Amino acid sequence: MDGSGDLRALRKMAQPIESEFEGTALVADPIHRYIQFTVPLKKGEVAEKNIIDSPWAQRLRYICQLQSARWVFPSAEHSRFQHSLGAMHLAGNFARHLYPSLRRILGNDCPSAAFIEEYMRITGLLHDVGHGPFGHFFDDNFLLDFGITHEDIGQTIIQDELGDLIRQLRRSPSGPFASGEELRPEDIAFPIKKDGKDDHRKPKWLRLLQPLTSGIFTFDNLDYVARDSYMCGVAIGPVDRDRLIHYSFFSPKGLTLHKAGNAALTMFLNARLYLYTNVYYHRTTRAIDLHLREIFPETMKTIFPGNPLEHMEKYLHLTDWSLLEEVSRWRHGKGSNKALAREWGRILGRDIKWKMAYDRTLSLNELRYGMALIQDADWEKRIRTALPPSARDVVFRVDMATQDPRPESPFAMGKKQIYIFDPSTGKIEKESLSELFEFIPAKVVQFRVFALDHENDRLLADVAEATLKGSSPAVKTSV
Repeated sequence: MDGSGDLRALRKMAQPIESEFEGTALVADPIHRYIQFTVPLKKGEVAEKNIIDSPWAQRLRYICQLQSARWVFPSAEHSRFQHSLGAMHLAGNFARHLYPSLRRILGNDCPSAAFIEEYMRITGLLHDVGHGPFGHFFDDNFLLDFGITHEDIGQTIIQDELGDLIRQLRRSPSGPFASGEELRPEDIAFPIKKDGKDDHRKPKWLRLLQPLTSGIFTFDNLDYVARDSYMCGVAIGPVDRDRLIHYSFFSPKGLTLHKAGNAALTMFLNARLYLYTNVYYHRTTRAIDLHLREIFPETMKTIFPGNPLEHMEKYLHLTDWSLLEEVSRWRHGKGSNKALAREWGRILGRDIKWKMAYDRTLSLNELRYGMALIQDADWEKRIRTALPPSARDVVFRVDMATQDPRPESPFAMGKKQIYIFDPSTGKIEKESLSELFEFIPAKVVQFRVFALDHENDRLLADVAEATLKGSSPAVKTSV
């Protein structure tokens, strides 16, 4: 071969094979380094990019991931959009790893690998799509009045607003679906409702995948624990996502963890508990939420017409950004309610109204006689009754932040149930979970008392402590 022939051959070898890089793209991410997603190969094709760029998914850029905690941790300015991309990525990782065991269990009843991967990825991408401003706080202090949660809204968005796009997807980053396969929006929406009932009319593959959406370790919590701690600058210790995924598989009983993955699961659950205790339930975060509760219902009546399910077009534009922009205008005399404007001015100026006077963390063993069921207001009555007459007019609030670090009963987890495989016995059991969970509390309650200043901290702390020990006068409650 002459020199020119050698040069042509080298140039040909150096050229990338176009098909390897067409149809997908990468987005940089601080947690997962790069997240791959599908893009249209030709005009008219619908790919993941179309859903990511849809108004409903893009809206999540303006929904803050950490609601009030971002006023405590200055760098925690990330959004639900970033988390949703991370959840999509991890959901795909789970799908690719678990598919061989899923196929062994289901045989010909199992859809193609690409279909399962894309089902999981779209579920991960859209699992938070229904969130409103201030996240879960919005559920508890607005949506509760309508008997719904952000999950109900998310299911509606997935089926009614994004359903046409979802039905047109035909491939995952790994390749095309099998002939005739089509994603059903109702199947994507199905696991979004974490407390929803199991539906045995759904195909078995879908029911087997449920614990990965709402179980003890999921694409959701594995991303937010890593992402939120990183963005807050809070060290939670190692979280070995790769090991957890590697030792997960499907057995005939359901989602199963090889015993070699036990330590990774324990480590993750402890890291998640630490994050709740020190970030989500930080004393200043809860103090801000106490203040917000006083003004949020009236604020929402002013800026939003009612049940979001009846006003979806307006809900599309209701975000943290739009709400804060509106209440910020009130501070400058552009609202009719001056008292509401004044209180929002304090929150936006980070003028913390409530100061912590007492703090105690209670485990399940301490929550005797149904203590966890007693409402904040009832605890306030008990404490006020025990105060000396000269202090009965002290203004204070009780705040109870409850966290379930692991299922209370490892044998009755419902659709979230997982199993442990012990290679030494060859057995797959849920009974092994009791040993795994032995040193992780089933329930933790952070019991706090807040006051307007620190003048009565010692008195409130002493009375609150005595009340928790059961030595305060009895007060009638609904318990």
